Formats: sequence, C-alpha cells, structure tokens
Amino acid sequence: MRKPWIVGVGALLAAVLLGACGDPASGPEAAPPPEVPRSAVTTHQRAPASPGTGARTSAPAKAPRVLYLGDSLAMEAQKVLGRELRRDLRATYTSAPYSGTTLCDYLEGTGERSLVPVADKAATLVRRLRPDFVVLQFWGNAWGYTPCMDGITYDASPEKYFERYAADMERLADQIAAAGDARIVWVLQGPDPITPDRVRRVNALYEKRAAASGGLVADAGKAVSAAGARYSWVRDLPCTAYERAHDGYCTQPGRDRTALHRDDDYLHFCLAPTTSTPKPCPARSPGILRIALEITRAIRENP
Repeated sequence: MRKPWIVGVGALLAAVLLGACGDPASGPEAAPPPEVPRSAVTTHQRAPASPGTGARTSAPAKAPRVLYLGDSLAMEAQKVLGRELRRDLRATYTSAPYSGTTLCDYLEGTGERSLVPVADKAATLVRRLRPDFVVLQFWGNAWGYTPCMDGITYDASPEKYFERYAADMERLADQIAAAGDARIVWVLQGPDPITPDRVRRVNALYEKRAAASGGLVADAGKAVSAAGARYSWVRDLPCTAYERAHDGYCTQPGRDRTALHRDDDYLHFCLAPTTSTPKPCPARSPGILRIALEITRAIRENP
C-alpha cells in the first residue's frame, strides 16, 4: 500500500526540487555557470545577536578558519551557519555550496563532468584559504543528476552506489589532506521518508571515514530527528526553549510544535517557497538553525 504514495511523492518532489533551493537532485541547471565562482569569503567580525539554545562555552583562544561546502542543504543553510560560527567562535568563514552536487563534484580533475567550477574545487579552496576546518554537508545524490556520478543511482544499483560513494569520500579526503592541514567535519544527514536505509548507510560511511582520517562528525541529522527515533522522518518536532521565546521559530505555539519542512518538500529545511535560482534561505527556519548549531558545536568542542 506504500508504493503509490512513494511514487506520488517522488513525482511531486521532482517538480519542487527543480526549483531553486533545489535538492541534491535538482538538475545541472541548478548550479551556477563554471565561470562564476560562488564562494563568498567573510571575516571574523562580530555578527549581530543571533538565535541559539542555552548557555555556550567560551570561544576557542584561536578563532578558526572554516570552509563550508555542500549541496542544496548547505546552500540554504550557509548564512545561518556563518552567523553562528562568527558569533560563537569569531570564525573566518567561507561558503561555496552548489545545489545539485555530490562529493565527486568537488574533486579536482572532474572537469566538465562536474557542477562545481575549477576555482571552487575543495582542494583548490583549501590551498588558497588555508582553513582549519572543512565542513562537508551532502545528502548523498542518489538519483544521478550530476554527471560525475556516471549514471550510478541508488535505485538501480544500491551496492554500486555505496561503493562509489565511499571511493569518492576517500578521494576527496585525500585531496583535502594533500592541500593543507584542515580537519574535515562530516555532517550526518537527517531522516529520509523514501529511502531511510540509504541515509543510515551514507551516515555510517561518513563516520567510518572520519575515524579513519582523523576527521570530525557533526550529527546535525539527530537535531532534526525525534528523540529515540533517529531515522524516522518527521515534519515537525516539539519546540525548544529558544524557539518558544522567539517569534517565528515555534511555528505552532498552540501545539508546542515547530515545523522542520514545508508541506511540499520533505528534504529541505527552508520554510520559504522555492525559487528559480538557488540561494540561502530567506526565512527563519528552525531546522536550519538546529543544523547550524550542531555543526558549530562540533567545531567549538574540537579546537
């Protein structure tokens, strides 16, 4: 009885995600032209007061340099993450996400088969910016929308997909390590109602790679999951104390619930409608804030 629902959601999702906030499965047209790099370097100037949850520990003695790369989940979260990193850690922050991408897009040597321009390849940016941390947030492009995956999809060949994904993780980690001394922060993803086991296995690959190469893990997906049900997808969760105290964050105060997703998009966390051009989320979105706080915490606790 679930199959028609899955097909229906897939069709709806395809229509929605070809729009701007795009999913890792929003087609190649969602990425900017190769000749227009989208990385935006910011400084460690003090950011305005921003959302948070409870008391924080002191910022590290040395303000970190952080590079944030990823797909549409990073595209929508990049401004919020930058705000939290600057506010808490006085970080120098650079973001260069591209909607529709996966790990292989950031590999040097992929050329025209990549949705990321040469100037914004991970190792290229590491050599130029010398970050202390490289945050990688990828849902795990499973539908073959980026040419560098060579048509490998989760639906057609799950084991081949995971084998290729693990190989790309190793290659990307090796290129980043050869380019500088940055520690990689692998961001674990939240539940997927269509292929929950895929996300579980992708996260396990991230954890394994972090352990093998001295990297870090930020379990942002847990922050947008129900307590005791890490891989069971939910549209909303109980409000946090901060969300209750700040307008727009507890979206259903009468029920003490806050929305993580729009009704027409089960993957993204931006509560604003999608647009035709990928861009940072313009609306207060509890899911994005929760993700940003977890990434910030992982860096703060591992200076």
